[in-house]
Amino acid sequence: MTQAPARPRRGIRLPRRPRPAADGLRERARRARSAIGRAHAAHVAPRLEVVSPIGWTVALGAAACWTAGLLLHVTELVVLGVMLTVPLLIAAVFVLGRSAYRVTLDLSASRVVVGERAIGTVEVANDSSRVMMPSRIELAVGGATAQFLVPRLRPERSHEEIFAIPTRRREVLVVGPVRSVRDDPLGLMRRQVTWAHEQEVYVHPRTVRLGGFETGYLRDLEGTPSSALSSSDIAFHALRDYVPGDDRRHVHWRTTARTGRLMVRQFEETRRSHVVVALANSAAHYAHDEEFELAVSVAASLAAQTIREEKDLTALTISGRQRTDSFRRLMDDYTVIEAERARHGLRDIGRAASETAPNASAVMLVVGSQASPAELSSAAAQLPAGVVAIAIRCASDEKVRRSHIGALELVTVGEIDQLPRALRAVA
Repeated sequence: MTQAPARPRRGIRLPRRPRPAADGLRERARRARSAIGRAHAAHVAPRLEVVSPIGWTVALGAAACWTAGLLLHVTELVVLGVMLTVPLLIAAVFVLGRSAYRVTLDLSASRVVVGERAIGTVEVANDSSRVMMPSRIELAVGGATAQFLVPRLRPERSHEEIFAIPTRRREVLVVGPVRSVRDDPLGLMRRQVTWAHEQEVYVHPRTVRLGGFETGYLRDLEGTPSSALSSSDIAFHALRDYVPGDDRRHVHWRTTARTGRLMVRQFEETRRSHVVVALANSAAHYAHDEEFELAVSVAASLAAQTIREEKDLTALTISGRQRTDSFRRLMDDYTVIEAERARHGLRDIGRAASETAPNASAVMLVVGSQASPAELSSAAAQLPAGVVAIAIRCASDEKVRRSHIGALELVTVGEIDQLPRALRAVA
């Protein structure tokens, strides 16, 4: 008997692994495509950006005229193609070449006050060994652009332009970058190179010195007395019998000689004056933007005077606290304060002042003309008992007025120059 051939066993075929050679080819192809892409981004794309939208329109028109004229044998289209090509060639001559400038942007001050001018200079130097043709320099200032014409520069020569930027409002002004521009008269091509990057100028709010602030009831050379008694402090309270352990320097010898008993001085504990300047920065409390700017100037003036008098200061808004470790940082923070579009009641700013500085001796609340007496009363109710509470109401074009809402002193100012007189009236 013949035995039937055995059938081949059926199994699961595993996928073949790609060969190492194929993997290497794919990796080299990927690297080649990546290199081509980088080369295109580094060399081709910047050259294509030189052509303006008008230039691309002229170039496409020239290409269409050349193609149609040669294929259809229409002489007029060929002539039109030549007429469109010639301006492109002339424009290319204007933007060709490399510039070897050294451009320096120098600002005399990085901090100015509203109304002052920010002064700066742009210096363009030719560090190459050949003569540089006339060019145009563009300086970006905020959303505007200033232009300077640079004359023909010989080797190792420089040209300086002085500029002044008027400041009309509180802001962080971005000055720069500085670019050299080369273009043709028809605007078909434009080539620009950035030489100096942007710098920031802080335009601080306008402030006034508060002479009356020093002689009012915030002036306290010996501190604010408290109800706690102490055996060693500044504010004298009374005399008492000597207790072992008392400092002998506090013995009152004249009374001791008269009574025959050893008597020592008893003092009150004092606390250093701590001023809170709370700016209500909800847009709903102000009639317009100018009124909010007045409130920022008032708050900045109060905070600046507190720092000059070397008192403890807490400056805050509903958005957060301002830095008070230096005058410069304080004014920088007031520069970037914005009116909150979300409505916040004055009760919130009063609560924030109470929680942030529970041991404050005076709270200056700066509000707008739209703040109601009920809101002011609710804000004052959140403050700690015994604190001196003053609300400065900012209302454009109004005269100085003084009134009371419970224990809250309320003064109205219509412009920043009225603030010293208003505080003297309160004092």
